[in-house]
Amino acid sequence: VQLQAFGGGLVQAGGSLRLSCVVSGVTFGNYGMGWFRQPPGKEREFVAAIAWFGPNTYYADSVKGRFTIARDNAKNAAYLQMNSLEPEDTAVYYCAASLRRVPTMTNTPQYWGQGTQVTVSS
Repeated sequence: VQLQAFGGGLVQAGGSLRLSCVVSGVTFGNYGMGWFRQPPGKEREFVAAIAWFGPNTYYADSVKGRFTIARDNAKNAAYLQMNSLEPEDTAVYYCAASLRRVPTMTNTPQYWGQGTQVTVSS
C-alpha cells in the first residue's frame, strides 16, 4: 500500500494550496481518508477526514470554513483544498487511510503517506 502526498510549498498568509494524496495497492473506494499535520515542535494533529461511503466530511475546528477535503474514487485520490492560510497552518501534512473507518486521532489510521511541507509566511 502506498500513499503519495504532494502539493505542499511556501505561500503567503491569505493564500491557497491544494494537497493531493494518491493511493495505490488497495481498493480505494473502501477506505476512509484523512489529513493530519505536525507543526514545528508540536504533536501530530487531525485536520480533516472523509468517509469511504459518501460525502461525509469532518474537520478540526481550527480549519473549518477554510479547508475542504474531497476524494475522487476514479483517480484513487484525496485532496485538501486550503484557503485563507495562516502562519499557524505551517506544518508537515500527512495523508492517511483506513479500511471502512474514518481516520482520526482516536481511530488510528492504518496507512500513512509521507509528509509534505506547508509553510505559510506572514
